[in-house]
Amino acid sequence: MKKNRGKHRQLIEVVGLYMAIAAVKVMPISGLRFVCRLLGDLIFAILPRRRQIALKNVEIAFGNELSQTQIRQLARRSCQSFFLMAVETMRSPFKHNGDCVVRDPRYKTGHLEQLFLKAKKIHDDAGGCIFVTPHLGNWEMLPYASALIGIQLAVLMRPMDNPYLERAILSNRIASGQVVIPKKNSMLMLERMLKQGKSLGILPDQATGRGLRVKFFGREAPVTPIPAVLALTYKRPVVVVAACRTTDPYCFEGFVSDPIFPQDNPAGEQAEILRITTEINGRMEEIIRKYPEQYLWMHNRWKESGRKPVFGK
Repeated sequence: MKKNRGKHRQLIEVVGLYMAIAAVKVMPISGLRFVCRLLGDLIFAILPRRRQIALKNVEIAFGNELSQTQIRQLARRSCQSFFLMAVETMRSPFKHNGDCVVRDPRYKTGHLEQLFLKAKKIHDDAGGCIFVTPHLGNWEMLPYASALIGIQLAVLMRPMDNPYLERAILSNRIASGQVVIPKKNSMLMLERMLKQGKSLGILPDQATGRGLRVKFFGREAPVTPIPAVLALTYKRPVVVVAACRTTDPYCFEGFVSDPIFPQDNPAGEQAEILRITTEINGRMEEIIRKYPEQYLWMHNRWKESGRKPVFGK
């Protein structure tokens, strides 16, 4: 009975997703942004644990720069941004046309595409690279922008608890030409993709139980060393990217950093992995500071763990 109830709930969630997509596609953008503000405010009000995490994180990052009122406002707007990301993904400017990805002409993504031509050159010159992005703005849009300009991308993704939802989302990703790699035990597959000349897409800004501890907004946070390890092992550059919304609902601002190349560090491999990871964190922080209200502060970014780090402190 419990198994059947679980399956019924999963099916209801899938039906709810498709109903939400249908509603999003017919509502005007202004109406959707208003609904997202309401939903964000609701989540901020009824989920005290997430609210406290968001407030604590914003205070860690901006406590010396913002008042308590501003900290609370920023944390609430971050909740709104999460719903905006979901809605924008449902109403994506990138559509499938056979085996190709095309752009909806209503969206002014020229700036984003132009910047990704820089990413394409880095990808081509290096024979594949490692793209990393924080949970900022609309991170789900980046793989489609990559596909639009011809970057073969393998994306690291945590499997969803609902297999029906995962199947629905994966079918859309795969149709765009992405290779989706489950996060658990992913190292061998990531290495294989780099050997085949593909680039990788990784979101490395969430707390990990066993990794490095690197400063993020002035305070040490647990960080995965995987992008740096892959960069050093396969001599591929790391590029920090992001897509952030603007006041124009049909326009996104893109960010593509200069490549972070692995070097022969006289202090050894561990020191070089730490250097690359620190530089990744610093460049992500620079972008987040431009659009702090669009960052996912609800995640327990500075979570303490009893497990020992891979190396370092």
